[in-house]
Amino acid sequence: MTRLTVPKTYKLYLGGKFPRSESGRTYEVATPAGEFLANASLASRKDARDAVVAARGATGGWAGATAYNRGQVLYRVAEVLEGRHAQFVDEIVAQEGVSRAAATAQVDEAIDRWVWYAGWCDKYAQVAGNANPVAGPYFNISAPEPTGVVAVIAPQDSSLLGLVSAVAPALVTGNTVVVVASERFPLSAISLGEVLATSDVPGGVVNVLTGSPAEIAPWLASHQDVDALDLVGAGELDWPALEQAAAESVTRVSWPEQGPDAATPSIERIRAFTETKTVWHTKSLL
Repeated sequence: MTRLTVPKTYKLYLGGKFPRSESGRTYEVATPAGEFLANASLASRKDARDAVVAARGATGGWAGATAYNRGQVLYRVAEVLEGRHAQFVDEIVAQEGVSRAAATAQVDEAIDRWVWYAGWCDKYAQVAGNANPVAGPYFNISAPEPTGVVAVIAPQDSSLLGLVSAVAPALVTGNTVVVVASERFPLSAISLGEVLATSDVPGGVVNVLTGSPAEIAPWLASHQDVDALDLVGAGELDWPALEQAAAESVTRVSWPEQGPDAATPSIERIRAFTETKTVWHTKSLL
């Protein structure tokens, strides 16, 4: 008796759950040779609004967690990624048409990059913050704080590594994320959502939309409750128009990056979505 395989349905990842698009739309994901792989949800602007609501609801708990706890939670994500290594390799080979060796290298680098960012959670404040010299009987201390809800257009030429490279740095300091995954290679993005859901990341901290960045990005850019916009993967879009749409409400906009070094891990990618709070306190004269 021949056993039928169970085809996977790739949905969105919003608020810790896996809903279909409210529009009911899907689109076909194919191999580079044009062979059918799966149907993925085609997110709508309503899905984008729902994702922002979920991200806003999770900001208090995630930003309020200790830096050490955030680091432990993110490290747990890397552990689960490692356990599902073979699945991600298979998906990358199928989507991108690369060799198994190249797919394995991409998964390895994505896991290593996630661990690298996890390690900065309880160290970044010491690097970015400082005690400022002042002329007077005062302490003047500056410390970084999260910006809030960060909307991300993930790199479109990478299924997993680009996604991890864009999402992980925003999480380090306590931001929550709404990310629009690669339109051509969305399968690993939803599989990453499954990893997040089965690790310790609270629902709403990361929200994954699949579909057309050209359709979704303008709504995220102009959304009044989005605090920052990372256009790292928006190079093929009209990103100056997105930046203009964001100007009235978004506090931070990070421009597109091109080439193999796009979203290279760096402290600057963490710094891009932080605000600096400076506190003055009197010194005791005794």
